[in-house]
Amino acid sequence: MLQAGLDLLDQGITVFDADHCLVGWNKAFLRLLDLPDEIAYLGAPLESFVRYSANQGDYGPGDIEGQVIEQVAAASLAPHSCERVRPNGQILRLSTTPLSYGGFVTRYTDITAERRQNGELEAHVLRRTAELKNANDKLARANDDNVQIAAALRRSEARLRLINDNMPALIGYVDKNETYQYANKGYSDWFDIPADQVIGTSVSNVIGMEVYNQVKDHIRQALGGKRLTYEYQMQRHGKTVFARSTTVPEITPENETLGFFVLSHEITQQKQMQAALVQAQKMEAIGQLTGGLAHDFNNLLTVIIGTLVGLREKRVGADEVHEYIEPALQSARRGVQLIKRLLTLSRQQALEPVSVDIVRLIGEVSKLVRRSLPDSIAVSTDLPEAAIRCVVDPGQLESALLNFVLNARDAMPDGGRLHIRARTSELCAEAGAFEVRPGLYAMIDVTDNGCGMDAATLARAHEPFFTTKRLGLGSGLGLSMAHGLLKQSGGGMTLRSRVNEGTTVSLVLPLNGGEVAPDETQNEVVLPHGGELVLLVEDDALVRPIVRQQLIDLGFPVIEAEHGEQALEMIAQIPDIAIVLSDVIMPDGMDGRRLRQKIAAGHPQVRVVLMSGYSERLEGEWPADLFVLAKPFTSEELAHALLLTEPGER
Repeated sequence: MLQAGLDLLDQGITVFDADHCLVGWNKAFLRLLDLPDEIAYLGAPLESFVRYSANQGDYGPGDIEGQVIEQVAAASLAPHSCERVRPNGQILRLSTTPLSYGGFVTRYTDITAERRQNGELEAHVLRRTAELKNANDKLARANDDNVQIAAALRRSEARLRLINDNMPALIGYVDKNETYQYANKGYSDWFDIPADQVIGTSVSNVIGMEVYNQVKDHIRQALGGKRLTYEYQMQRHGKTVFARSTTVPEITPENETLGFFVLSHEITQQKQMQAALVQAQKMEAIGQLTGGLAHDFNNLLTVIIGTLVGLREKRVGADEVHEYIEPALQSARRGVQLIKRLLTLSRQQALEPVSVDIVRLIGEVSKLVRRSLPDSIAVSTDLPEAAIRCVVDPGQLESALLNFVLNARDAMPDGGRLHIRARTSELCAEAGAFEVRPGLYAMIDVTDNGCGMDAATLARAHEPFFTTKRLGLGSGLGLSMAHGLLKQSGGGMTLRSRVNEGTTVSLVLPLNGGEVAPDETQNEVVLPHGGELVLLVEDDALVRPIVRQQLIDLGFPVIEAEHGEQALEMIAQIPDIAIVLSDVIMPDGMDGRRLRQKIAAGHPQVRVVLMSGYSERLEGEWPADLFVLAKPFTSEELAHALLLTEPGER
């Protein structure tokens, strides 16, 4: 049965003993090298095969005996492989492994098909199917010959098993009762069962019910006489591994299926590469989505924020109105941070890290959280008195913490407890879980006692666009954006969760002993007032009046243009124009960059400031020192850009 199984393999097998004489082979070996049947017999010297191949043109001119010595020396030292291109264009891979008692085993694999175009694959499959049918016919005829060679097979069976056990493949044979009748060492090692315990044991007991439930339909098809290939996954030594198996049924001339051979190999690395590709494609999709939304969304926020700021500064209405204006302003500004987070996640916008007191930031977030969560959710914090300083983008970190809180709120629809804790921690063994180096870190835990997550959900929680919320209630980007922020900041994040017990999100950031960035909200900024004439170039009719009012409030007289061509005409006719404030993305074939170039060429005394809802940087199009005022912007940022710009800059 073992020789019959070897003859069914596509790969050629030869075994030479310590005296370099042939002691084992299969029919694929003769077929792959176009060797006549009579050249292979027990005791055939290696030299005869080399000499025959040389006469057929497989070897170049030279000393045949020297080539034999070279092959034997290479095979005796260590396992090795090489490729041979035959005169007919066939490409063979030869893999040689020395044997413990002397001699060596060589595996011949036809890899010609791997080098051809996909169009040749179908023809190869059809040809191999025909060859398999032919092999099955030959197997039936070979049964008559087996009586005569039974004695030789018994003597060589131990050697053949050694060969099979050393092959880099998992080989087994299952009979029609789903019981193993053969398994090589690689197969038994894969399932961590001694080889002598596999034989005579049912498939489900060897591979386990988890794997059996994945492959039971394939087993039934194989026992029905079908040759097929399938994949499965399993837990092995605490890790998820993948394998691909091919079944070859054993069918009698009377069309009865006695069982099937199974040939398997591990594909875990291939699966990991596929998963990495899918993740990269998701990140690319986020970048494309964000790039398309950022400009229009920031224009809308410019209108909203500008209108609300105008209402607040002009003190329109009663004091109660201002209670609604401030939350609206805060929400609009969080929308700006959301776009920045999306751009950062897709690597289209850099972070703006500063030294931040984590304790103070969490305190401010917790105040906002208490006003935002329902009374049924109790909020508590555990914060040290001393400052904990890290270099991070404060707006991005605040948004990440708010995302954790909102996720906790959704996990506690009937109420519960939310606890936020901050501390310093020295990570040693735990550093691997966060994917950071050992050292001192700031650690933040956000814990709830909500519905929790099962293992399958927890494994996918970091994936972009993955969400368990109903359509319209979640984008699936919150955790992935937080994970991206922490990785870019030198930190990491872990999730611990159990169904009906709650979830803990833990994040770490490297400690920093620098000075904390000043709180700009506590410093009164005196806005300088200009008097120069400003030409505002903006195609959005809703954004234009907002920016115009900001300029007027700063003391700048303003005239307007809707596009670049109109702006150039006005500059040519109105010599008093000192500053041009232009949007980057505009219609009619002239964007802000092109307008800036034309003004610099024809009117170098005019200062140009560009603004954009999405300051994309395309290689070769933006000067390295070019600054773009990001929408929405404050009056302070606008004044700074206008008054500090020199002709030819910005």
